[in-house]
Amino acid sequence: MPIFPNGGLISLVVELKDGRSVEAGLLGNEGASGMAAILGLSRSPLREIVQIAGDGFRVRVDALRDLLPSTPALQAILNRYAAGLAMQVAQTAACNRLHKIEERLARWLLIAQDRLDSGLVPITHDFLATMLGTDRPSVTVAAGILQTKGLIAYTRGSVRILNRKKLERFACECYALVKQYNS
Repeated sequence: MPIFPNGGLISLVVELKDGRSVEAGLLGNEGASGMAAILGLSRSPLREIVQIAGDGFRVRVDALRDLLPSTPALQAILNRYAAGLAMQVAQTAACNRLHKIEERLARWLLIAQDRLDSGLVPITHDFLATMLGTDRPSVTVAAGILQTKGLIAYTRGSVRILNRKKLERFACECYALVKQYNS
């Protein structure tokens, strides 16, 4: 059942047979979960995990699909969002393979802040490690680098963004590309 969040974060995760997983996308108040179902697919290769709880609107997929032919503006918005989400998934794959962990962490925090509309991101290093496709010690080192540069402050279970402009400059190119296609 698609959900249109007003708040919170939902991770789109790829899970492998051996139990390992990595985040492929992140959605919040800019989008909708259940895009595969909305687009008529019977299943999705991505698992949706609520990271940070929030409220939103739940819509039955059959009701939404029945409505779309008579609302071309909504259909166009959902098509644009689906294209932007596909681009985010592709860019995240490239980012996870090619960029340093501290740049990826900066990208992830910026995307999360955009969707939460808050400078405080309630997330643990363990969960960040899973989302970034790495281990907890690597996230701790990366967060330490960002904290030393005065970009973030972290405590157990949360990260506060202190200087967004500098964090944007520090992040890899992927943040700007994802933002361009999701705004």
